[in-house]
Amino acid sequence: MDLLLSLPIVSYFGGPMLSSWSGSLNLLFFYMTWMTLVLSHPPLTIELVGTLAVRIVFWLIPSLLFLIFDSLVPSLAESIKLYGRRSLPRRSAASLLRQILLAIFNLGLSTAVQAGISKGAGTFLHRPLFKTSTALPLPWQIAKHILMLYAAREILTYYLHRFVLHSRGRVARLHSAYAHSRKHAAPYALMLYADHPLPLLFNRTLPVYLPAMAIQPHLLTYFLFTILTTLEETMSMSGYSIIPGIIMGGITRRTATHYASGGRGNFGAWGLLDWVSGTSVGKDVVEDIEDEAEKHQVKERGQKAISDTGSMVQDGINGLKKGRKTRKRGAD
Repeated sequence: MDLLLSLPIVSYFGGPMLSSWSGSLNLLFFYMTWMTLVLSHPPLTIELVGTLAVRIVFWLIPSLLFLIFDSLVPSLAESIKLYGRRSLPRRSAASLLRQILLAIFNLGLSTAVQAGISKGAGTFLHRPLFKTSTALPLPWQIAKHILMLYAAREILTYYLHRFVLHSRGRVARLHSAYAHSRKHAAPYALMLYADHPLPLLFNRTLPVYLPAMAIQPHLLTYFLFTILTTLEETMSMSGYSIIPGIIMGGITRRTATHYASGGRGNFGAWGLLDWVSGTSVGKDVVEDIEDEAEKHQVKERGQKAISDTGSMVQDGINGLKKGRKTRKRGAD
């Protein structure tokens, strides 16, 4: 019954692409693959391998490509970097190699910590932490859980970042020595995991994983959330001034300002709590949205859409009036 309910709604939720025969076949193929995976592997293995694969595909590989581009074509990279030349990676092969090895180590450590927490929670609950069934989650469940996960992640990221990573404790000193070793410069994507392991867990692992532990969504929903947050973090840490989008461009600029200012503000992932708490540095999230909306002529497009809609409604009314007059004359 769950499958019968899920498939048509997922097809509708997926948009026009899934309404075609090819989309339906792709969905069927995806479901068969997922069912085979669930029936042939333990849930914990699927969770860990899937999470690791997401981080490799959506962070490690793009960050290495960005690093190669920044290193091989520095003059071009400089022109599209926030804060210019200062934001380019160090021109030292030994230093970059150490940073790459640290990032890969931290990726493995983060996965190991997740494995330990999931194993312990599963043993305590006597079931997998995430729902790993053959039935696909319904679209409204996915949307609800994603919104809840994002809200919890924003709160955890802000308060952990502000009061743990930028306080006076040992974790804050480690974070400053590793993540903020460069002054007056934007980060680059490899730095996402090139922090000391302890502050990295507070900054990147726990804000994503703890909300998922509390909500316990379907594993596919958790994978989707991990993909979205990993893409967002990779883009925001890239330091490029050409990141598209009304929201994403602002997140990237605020992240660059956070690093360039030595961590004086912009502690949240999306900047909402920084705006509320008055800890924004540079333009806050509201100003960024207003600027991007003006740049993309959102107001003018909205007014044009309203005007076009009004014209269509008026034309329809005029057509009805004309039709009534014609029928009245015919009756006379």
